[in-house]
Amino acid sequence: MSGLTWTTAGESHGQALVGILEGLPAGLALSIPRIDEELRRRQGGYGRGGRMSIESDSVRVLAGLRAGLTLGSPLALMIENKDAKIEELGVPKSPRPGHADLAGCQKYGKADPRAILERASARETAMRVALGATARQVLEAFGISILGHVVELGGKAVVPFEGDSEAAGALRDASDFAALDPNVEPAWRELVDSAKAAGDTLGGVFEVCATGLPPGLGTFQDPRGRLTSKLGAAVLAIPAIKGVEFGLGFEAARMHGSEVHDAIEASQGQDGAFGRFGRSTNRSGGLEGGMSTGAPLILRAAMKPISTLRKGLATVEFGGKGAKSTYQRSDVTAVPAASVVGENVVALELASAFLESFGGSTMDRVRGSFEAWREVAAKL
Repeated sequence: MSGLTWTTAGESHGQALVGILEGLPAGLALSIPRIDEELRRRQGGYGRGGRMSIESDSVRVLAGLRAGLTLGSPLALMIENKDAKIEELGVPKSPRPGHADLAGCQKYGKADPRAILERASARETAMRVALGATARQVLEAFGISILGHVVELGGKAVVPFEGDSEAAGALRDASDFAALDPNVEPAWRELVDSAKAAGDTLGGVFEVCATGLPPGLGTFQDPRGRLTSKLGAAVLAIPAIKGVEFGLGFEAARMHGSEVHDAIEASQGQDGAFGRFGRSTNRSGGLEGGMSTGAPLILRAAMKPISTLRKGLATVEFGGKGAKSTYQRSDVTAVPAASVVGENVVALELASAFLESFGGSTMDRVRGSFEAWREVAAKL
């Protein structure tokens, strides 16, 4: 069975962002407000810049939908840019450190950072969020939920959350930082305000947790098809993401094997919902051998501070003269927004893996394939 394929087009200040998603089964009742809600969340968060006050993102379906149901044909989406002035914007005289500016100019042999930064901009992630918000509706039809939240900002971490997913969602949605620890927010707000006053920026770490996944999504047969590699690639493709870990992640490299691996036992919880076996812990983050285990999938991503600093960084003009990098409208921090992007690109990959395992041309056929597998899995 095949999964999902997708592509996006558009520039930061072009007319629109466009996305095409292929592989959706026919008969999915697609909620456009559900997609728009994810786009709204992406635009939020304390520390965002002026662009968010200009745009009010909403998606328009151009093809692949009839009477609210997917047709099984490619789904085409569009998000219009209100700040569509690409032809009016000047060409920066110098590349900005930390951006794609210089490497892109060297790639094409042309001293025109505008031709690079318009596509390299994180503005493009709005369409990835729209595509992920579409794909996750397939997962939600089978009881799979995904939640992203910020766990560290400017070097200060949250207190680990202990509670159910409903409480987690309520805390995350009420937070200006998409966090589950209200007590840390005053300190984070002060960090952002101080960085803004200094003309600086902040990075952080976000976590994505997916629950209700059946075991066996992904593959051990093809290295490129491992769920670990696909999820890692999807999240690392978000601008400014510099590291991804699952479960214990890098900490596992500092421990003994007896402290790392999850013992297998008779099912006693969520990870045994699809059979008679489960695991006593979830240090692996819900992934073993490139496949889901049935336990919650836990992924964390490190985001570097945004490279566009109001106070500028040392660079060189294309003529060879030393300079400070020019300031392009930007954020003090975008970690909360990145958690929304991360949540939705994870949804894209999980939906793709789900349809590879239980695919069919219609939602009814996907459901039939899934239920048939559950009957077999319950006997293992």
